[in-house]
Amino acid sequence: MNSIWVDADACPVPIKETLFKAALRTGIPLTLIANHSMRVPPGGHVRFILVPKGYDVADHRLLSEVIAGDLAVTQDIPLAAELIEKGVEVVSPRGEVLTPENIKSRLTMRDFMETMRASGIQSGGPAVFSNRDRQRFANVLDTFCHRQRRR
Repeated sequence: MNSIWVDADACPVPIKETLFKAALRTGIPLTLIANHSMRVPPGGHVRFILVPKGYDVADHRLLSEVIAGDLAVTQDIPLAAELIEKGVEVVSPRGEVLTPENIKSRLTMRDFMETMRASGIQSGGPAVFSNRDRQRFANVLDTFCHRQRRR
């Protein structure tokens, strides 16, 4: 059975709650990695790894732990690209499935927006996290969990 991995530093609380419920219900191992402490529910299926603060420390730990077929939850596009190269399924907390087919365009857009911000152009932040985002994420998670239980 594959596992679910979470780049937890910037993961919204409602998504973590959805993940906790799914792990406890299905028995699929869930691991959250972050550079600050957080509470996780008791039980053998959920674990938390605290990494030292530092640039990309959590990302490197996640990359060293995942295997092909796992599911990773992240909104870090460069990390998502590396995970996809390893054969990991990737979904953003908003429920966007990142694939070999769409990751290059997402990297290009990220780099473009970073260049715009560096030149002083204000583009605003991302849209507010919505119930629709949470539902889209839950649907992707449910599909992954069903595939794991059929194995």
